[in-house]
Amino acid sequence: MTTTSNNNAQNPADNKRHDLEKRTAIFAYRCRLFIRKLPKDVSNFEDCKRLARATGSIGAAYIAANDALSRKDFMLNIKLCKKEAKESIYWLNLLLVQDPEISEEKGKLKQEAFELLKIFSSILTKVKKASETSTTDRLSTPSF
Repeated sequence: MTTTSNNNAQNPADNKRHDLEKRTAIFAYRCRLFIRKLPKDVSNFEDCKRLARATGSIGAAYIAANDALSRKDFMLNIKLCKKEAKESIYWLNLLLVQDPEISEEKGKLKQEAFELLKIFSSILTKVKKASETSTTDRLSTPSF
């Protein structure tokens, strides 16, 4: 028995979720490729380790958010995504790069980290607004 999936019937929110999961994974992968190009000096060594951890944690926390059991758990994991994106920018800023080509790549990675930061900030804002709206609705509805 063969089953076929109808792509038109998929939920657009699921597509966005999977797109962001993929985007965070690609970002972590690109950072790892970037790290391999850097000089192996003492300062870069430690900063690269931290950058690799932070970039990987963005996607891991987002996957955890999508599997959250409650709104509070979801928000906590999205806040973690936001925190790790900020840390990624921080570690990218600290890395010492002399080569102009590598420096350009560093700028692109910082831009992607900043965009991810804005996306997660937007998600938090929307969830908070939805939460406030549902709380207001519950408070204004008389119960008998």
